[in-house]
Amino acid sequence: FSTDEVIRKRLLIDGDGAGDDRRINLLVKSFIKWCNSGSQEEGYFQYQRMLSTLSQCEFSMGKTLLVYDMNLREMENYEKIYKDIENSIAAAHEKIAECKKQILQAKRIRKNRQEYDALAKVIQHHPDRHETLKQLEALGKELQNLSHIKENVEDKLELRRKQFHVLLSTIHELQQTLENDEKLSEAEESQETQMETEAKQ
Repeated sequence: FSTDEVIRKRLLIDGDGAGDDRRINLLVKSFIKWCNSGSQEEGYFQYQRMLSTLSQCEFSMGKTLLVYDMNLREMENYEKIYKDIENSIAAAHEKIAECKKQILQAKRIRKNRQEYDALAKVIQHHPDRHETLKQLEALGKELQNLSHIKENVEDKLELRRKQFHVLLSTIHELQQTLENDEKLSEAEESQETQMETEAKQ
């Protein structure tokens, strides 16, 4: 048989591969031998052997409980991280939506100012030219200020897009890391099981 076939058969026989079934069988056999021991020396040997097997079972059970508790804590930690990421994504969506509203408002204001500017040019042909020019100058400054506001809003929107892209990349990397950690943990458990099986042999 190949090594993979031997490991697969041992896992099928042993359940999770921790050697519990083998230890229990060994404990039962030791108990039967202890009951049927003919001499005190043989009975003492079987008694010590049962104590050793019980210690191995207790150690295996304690180890399994520790791994279980550790996995529970890891799951809680990952759930917290996932919730934080979801909250960050939701906040990013809200900021992007707000920036879009600001851009639409800036475009609407700019359109209105352009219409005001066109009307102001028509008014220039009317009397009181000095006052009209002053008004045009004020409108020009206001339009320039609105242009700056629009540029700032567009810059802010671009920044939010980049931040959202970075956030999505971070989520993808985190998912990849979790998958790699899970594969590594499975490989380590398989290697540890194989080492324990070989040590018992």
